Amino acid sequence: MAEEEVILEATGLTKEFKGFVAVKNVDLRVRRHTIHALIGPNGAGKTTCFNLLTHFLSPTSGRIHFNGRDITGSSPAAIARMGLVRSFQISAVFPHLSVRENVRVALQRKLRNSFYFWRSERVLDRLDERALELVEAVGLTPFAELPAVELPYGRKRALEIATTLALDPEMMLLDEPMAGLGQEDIQRIASLIRTVSRNRTVLMVEHNMSVVADLSNAITVLARGEVLAEGPYETVSKNPLVVEAYVGTGHG
Repeated sequence: MAEEEVILEATGLTKEFKGFVAVKNVDLRVRRHTIHALIGPNGAGKTTCFNLLTHFLSPTSGRIHFNGRDITGSSPAAIARMGLVRSFQISAVFPHLSVRENVRVALQRKLRNSFYFWRSERVLDRLDERALELVEAVGLTPFAELPAVELPYGRKRALEIATTLALDPEMMLLDEPMAGLGQEDIQRIASLIRTVSRNRTVLMVEHNMSVVADLSNAITVLARGEVLAEGPYETVSKNPLVVEAYVGTGHG
């Protein structure tokens, strides 16, 4: 694998909580313009791993490189500005603003100037135009003027992806994007993830194996905080250690 193909690399990533090792010596390499899934039974360390990559948690040891740059110790906000954005970290935090207004607020964040709230209508109109493009991109045009709190659950996920896209990330981290969704919403969000991944990289934690099989170019399997296997779905799903890890926990 050529170095320039790797956008995110973690080496020896370890996190201990008062003697309990949640993530142990994890090496992870995510190639540019791929969808990479992080899977494993409950308690495998997937969410802890995500929190380490975006520095919501600091690693006990190990290093993280993004675009060849050592980002270990950087703040979550600084990492987001570099282009590595965790979705649902930038959630629709204004339930009583409309879908369009939520996306516009995210666009204002991208400008890193809170005083845009006081700028002329002309400037805000320009942001509105881009906001409506993003609303359309995630299939929410019919809901554009609806308060976010009134959106159906699956559509809220689409709005969260739109607010993340407003920050123009080079790489998106999606934490269980299908959690709690019905079949129709799962298909819609899976299609949306496939679309947004065309010109960016996606790393996702996901429990839904049919989604993982359908979307992922590569999969890393964690168990008890360690990497159990890595590779394409066809290979990983037949790995005896992976089968045992899932069967042994009663988690499919």
